[in-house]
Amino acid sequence: MVNSTCLVLLSGGQDSTTCLYWAKKEFKEVRAVTFAYGQRHSIECSQAFGIAERAKVKLESLSLGTIFHDIGNSALVTTDRNISDLHENDKNLPASFVPGRNIILLSFAAAYAYKLGIHDIVCGVNSEDFSGYYDCRRSTINNLQHTLSLGLGFHINIYTPLVSLSKADIVKLAVELGCIDEMKHTVSCYEGKIPPCGKCPACVLRAKGFKEAEVEDPLLRGKNNE
Repeated sequence: MVNSTCLVLLSGGQDSTTCLYWAKKEFKEVRAVTFAYGQRHSIECSQAFGIAERAKVKLESLSLGTIFHDIGNSALVTTDRNISDLHENDKNLPASFVPGRNIILLSFAAAYAYKLGIHDIVCGVNSEDFSGYYDCRRSTINNLQHTLSLGLGFHINIYTPLVSLSKADIVKLAVELGCIDEMKHTVSCYEGKIPPCGKCPACVLRAKGFKEAEVEDPLLRGKNNE
């Protein structure tokens, strides 16, 4: 499809890892960036470095400090709130919603891409089989892509290969890309636990995807036979 260089947002989770391998197939060169922003499950960041190393992709970590904690309103950046509750500002969303997260992360990624001279960014936002986050929708990404290009004076393309896929389809894509075994190193659990807690919304959603895809989750190999 393309033959240039891209920058992948790699959190260390299932979706971003799948995107990393999608990018390796579609682009000649792949760089990656991960963000430390005081997230509740920061273990993802350490996992991301192992995933990038095995994929032979250079990964840079950028620190956003406590910005999302200071903004508040999300159980992902504090232990004071139950991750399974509804969001206090929008009862249509779970408490895990971090207001503006993807908008802010993609803006920082675009600025970093500008520094590197990279026009193409890949991220794992998913709207079909997720929690209804407004900034996981392609319409949001389209407008952000346009705004960033205007604001930087530098054309930015944001690829979202998973945006319309179900979790089962994402599992199948990982199989197709040959990276399904790498999923044993990913962290989806909102509690940041390895092995996962199996109870939080992210764990339930991940389990549903693997079950519907009829693929064993590599993260649970051995555990299911205990």
